[in-house]
Amino acid sequence: MAGALAGIKVLDLSRVLAGPWAGQLLADLGAEVLKVERPGAGDDTRQWAPPSLADGTAAYFLCANRGKRSVTVDITKPEGQEIVRALARDADVVIENYKVGGLKKYGLDYDSLSQLNPRLVYCSITGFGQDGPYAELPGYDYIVQGMSGLMSITGPADGEPHKVGVAVTDLFTGIYASNAILAAIIARQSSGKGQYIDMALFDCALASLANINMNWLIGQQVPPRLGNAHANIVPYQVFACADGHFILACGNDKQFRAVCQVIGLPQLADDERFASNPQRVKHRASIVPLLAEAFMGNTREQWLKQLDEAGVPCGPINTVDEAFRDPQIRHRGMEIHMQDSVGQNVPLVGCPIKLSGTPVEYNQAPPKLGEHTDDVLRALGYDAARIATLREQGTV
Repeated sequence: MAGALAGIKVLDLSRVLAGPWAGQLLADLGAEVLKVERPGAGDDTRQWAPPSLADGTAAYFLCANRGKRSVTVDITKPEGQEIVRALARDADVVIENYKVGGLKKYGLDYDSLSQLNPRLVYCSITGFGQDGPYAELPGYDYIVQGMSGLMSITGPADGEPHKVGVAVTDLFTGIYASNAILAAIIARQSSGKGQYIDMALFDCALASLANINMNWLIGQQVPPRLGNAHANIVPYQVFACADGHFILACGNDKQFRAVCQVIGLPQLADDERFASNPQRVKHRASIVPLLAEAFMGNTREQWLKQLDEAGVPCGPINTVDEAFRDPQIRHRGMEIHMQDSVGQNVPLVGCPIKLSGTPVEYNQAPPKLGEHTDDVLRALGYDAARIATLREQGTV
């Protein structure tokens, strides 16, 4: 059965994470994705190791490039630009993350390519967008985490601001971008025309602060850094116990009353300071130490069992290896294995989207650099002699 996006052709000119993440998602959903890379070097993340496969391909590259074919093209050369333009004529989507105006000098910007293909959906991903006072600045996830306010609310309440442990602003932007691309493809069905998509890490990071943003807009109080606690719900945080830590996610007053029963302090639920969530938030400094003291009296496994039986959301804090061993993760097929073109086993994280009618299929392991260059050029009408010349010139 063909994938949901079967027949959609994507030209992925992006590197590192945000753009490739969007391209990989489209590939998982059935699109044909062609990754254009620099001859001899490729995507920067191919060398971001260790760890890596036996052939040196970095794990970082593998995380965002499943399902794609790779063609190497030097877009700074006229012959290379000609190849990309030929590919764009037949493409539905272009994804790129060059600096603002970076592709215009090569005739590979939206205005140029849309003249060749008016149905083209062209998605540009930058740090700060195509306009505004920061438009010319390079975009880095770490810096955007800081600028967006995300780091100001992340980390110990009495310590320094922390970044999230993975490049979440890149990932948010990749997911937003793939949604925008799909929206533009649907709009094209009625208009017959493609359009330009301007995605910025800074915009996406700020948007992703969700309730924290609204806490500021409505309350006009600068959101504090609360460590593992929740800004709007108490108790909703990590607690220490006799042999480690666990997460308590108590979301309403009924659950709080159940917590009080479990820890043997039912009277807390009747205390007017703690009887409702707004009151518990107001008196956070009073209730949390009482709970923390009680939780030290038992082990993690015992607390999780009792809280679960009482209908209170709770959970362990797994290491990554424990998460992969979790029976639910195994049941959902979130670890997959593919063979690359040289027969090498490539372990990968599966796509989390489960479609009943057009399920995700894994047809292409992350490609070797330029693995499909000759095939792509032959499909464009290049003969063996011309391909050999382009290779000698360093164009491909």
